[in-house]
Amino acid sequence: MNVSPPDRLRTRLRQLLRANAILLWAALVGCAGALATLLFRDGLTLLQALLFGRSGSFVDIATALPWPARLLTPCAGGLLAGCLLVLARRHAGGVRADYMEVVAVGDGKVPVQLTLVNSVSSLLSIASGGSIGREGSMIQLAAMTASVVGRIGRFNTVRLRLLVACGAAAGIAAAYNAPIASAFFVTEIILGAITMNSLGPIMVSAVVANITMRRLPGYHPTYEMPAFAPIANLEVVWFVALGVLAGLIAPAFLYALQRTRRLFAGSSLPLPLRLALGGLGVGAISLWVPQVWGNGYSVVNALLHQSWLWQAVLVVLVCKIAATLLTSGSGAIGGIFTPTLFVGAAMGHLFALVPQALWPETAAAPAAFVAVGMGATLAAATSAPLMAILMIFEMTLSYSLMLPLMLACVVAYGVARAVNGPSMYEITARRAADEHERERLRAIRMQELIRPADTVLPLDAPIALAAALFRQHPVKYVYLVDDARRYRGVVALHDVAALYQQDGASARTCADIARPDALPVVSADMSLEEALRQFMRHFGERLPAVRSATDPELLGAVHKTDVLDAYVRLNREPLGVQVEG
Repeated sequence: MNVSPPDRLRTRLRQLLRANAILLWAALVGCAGALATLLFRDGLTLLQALLFGRSGSFVDIATALPWPARLLTPCAGGLLAGCLLVLARRHAGGVRADYMEVVAVGDGKVPVQLTLVNSVSSLLSIASGGSIGREGSMIQLAAMTASVVGRIGRFNTVRLRLLVACGAAAGIAAAYNAPIASAFFVTEIILGAITMNSLGPIMVSAVVANITMRRLPGYHPTYEMPAFAPIANLEVVWFVALGVLAGLIAPAFLYALQRTRRLFAGSSLPLPLRLALGGLGVGAISLWVPQVWGNGYSVVNALLHQSWLWQAVLVVLVCKIAATLLTSGSGAIGGIFTPTLFVGAAMGHLFALVPQALWPETAAAPAAFVAVGMGATLAAATSAPLMAILMIFEMTLSYSLMLPLMLACVVAYGVARAVNGPSMYEITARRAADEHERERLRAIRMQELIRPADTVLPLDAPIALAAALFRQHPVKYVYLVDDARRYRGVVALHDVAALYQQDGASARTCADIARPDALPVVSADMSLEEALRQFMRHFGERLPAVRSATDPELLGAVHKTDVLDAYVRLNREPLGVQVEG
């Protein structure tokens, strides 16, 4: 039957649309995610106007407030935010809310009610001056929107996870004006691997989100970057040193954050009072340093464009870290992505004083160290150097900054890994632990799995002793050893039973019915794969374990369940499953 050209064309178009339908859904999610991000941003602006009669920079707002209001506003905001969190947790019912967990190990369903209540709580913490990033709730809302779209479209679990990942990328792109970095953030941190089946839709979603934000009123870049002069070869050495410093400071910051969270969680105070106490600490610090209010956007922009006294930068940095520890450590909902960028920016500004003092002719402008410091600290904190490089590059659009930025980020990542620093995100830490366990299992030898063997007899033992062991232990074989405890074979249960039916059985010894090659033997230095092959030759539960092929001293027994358990753990699907399009 001949098919007409129009029919062939329609068939090809249907096949093309079916194969690329996920890209259309990703574009839709990108637009919806940008709108969700805009809704949170406008909600924050509205809440600022209601609380303070103005909106804009939190530093300017804090500076204009009388000291009692500056002290108590973060405390009151924390108290209200905590009450909302208690309400949310009572109705959560153990539902997984974090979008990273939903994509990596969940079913792709981001709970709507819980996400909305958490977002309002985050709004209260941020609007009242909490030192925490707004990007966490923005991304969560964008991911929730994507999950709702996918459920309306009746996506299966795998495609729904991918759509939620697209929503998360859209939220990051809308928040930071960095669509490429946002796509790599999701693939590098959340999914754990970069494949085109996932990267393509995620990148489409991020680009559409960025375009949408640019077309909406009120858009402006998060960080206003200056022009960067070309950086000479010798100047690069200073940026490598900056990377080393960032690789040490970022883990220290995250360790302090973990410690603060444990201290607050271990207190007997209810959650609202914990957040109120954290807010009171922020308010007290802001009496002397109002720059600790908010996520630090305005201060970072000032560091990029203005000259600061190093004493002022150091004071603001220390106080900002303390305020972030109090806010996030007390349990407030929000991100520490932006505060981490603040730490890197201030550290870079301080570090710029070193080359200026020691070797002025090779010193780049302080703004270059600020930008590279942001990227290096982010790379060390997130364990995602590629994402950090792309994010700072998209923010600066400066090719002259790329070489020092790449070096600093990679060095910072390497130093943070070398000191076994924690990761900003729990999913990354869990994946690192999972990979560490896999490496341990790859290197495992049977020495680690040997158990003591209770069913062992000397060669000259009477048959009666073997019969007694069989009655005591549910085994089919008793191991035989010589005077030097070298393995000499086994006595089988059915041989003993058959011998007892004959006359003179009590006068016989185990050596008379020994089977030297009845069982495969496992050696202590044998790998997991080799041991598994030995068990494939035998249907029993355990095998004798000797020291080596040349030294058959019996050490005990290896059980099949132990070998299979280690093998399954080695070959199970990695954390952060690959979602296919």
